[in-house]
Amino acid sequence: MNARAAAATSASTGVPADILTYVELTWHAKHVEHRIRFGHPVRRERRDRRHGRVAFAPGSIFAVIRWAANDFGTVLSRIDILRAVGAGERCTTVPFVEPGAAILLSISGWPKVERVLQAIDGVEALRIDPADAAPEHWQHVHNRLSVNEVPRGYTRSRHQIWLKRRRIAP
Repeated sequence: MNARAAAATSASTGVPADILTYVELTWHAKHVEHRIRFGHPVRRERRDRRHGRVAFAPGSIFAVIRWAANDFGTVLSRIDILRAVGAGERCTTVPFVEPGAAILLSISGWPKVERVLQAIDGVEALRIDPADAAPEHWQHVHNRLSVNEVPRGYTRSRHQIWLKRRRIAP
């Protein structure tokens, strides 16, 4: 590894900075909020009081909430549950996510966003980190909510099956 590449490597993880997935965060009280709902960033940068950036290692699952309002009320409510991609992996462009990510769930409109947040709370109620839940669960929640159906809840047995499958097929 040359000196430039070594300098670009995250000290805490040893992951080269050029293969990380970056998410721009914003907070302007009562106007704009872009934040992480769950996930395990390997790097955090604070630009100023209102702006920051976090980075995720390839394969990490995380949720990004985007909300905006004007003088008349909410104009945007959106949640995306994403998987950070590795170098050379296909990805989809997502606003404020660089270079992009694999989309597991993408929902907009407050009533549906609220139902996704309830699904996340349901996973956490099982004492399971939502970032560790089976990616297929988030795809299932997306598919069901997209057609105004109720998604099935996540279960401990489903999680155990996911953990076993992940061990044998990385």
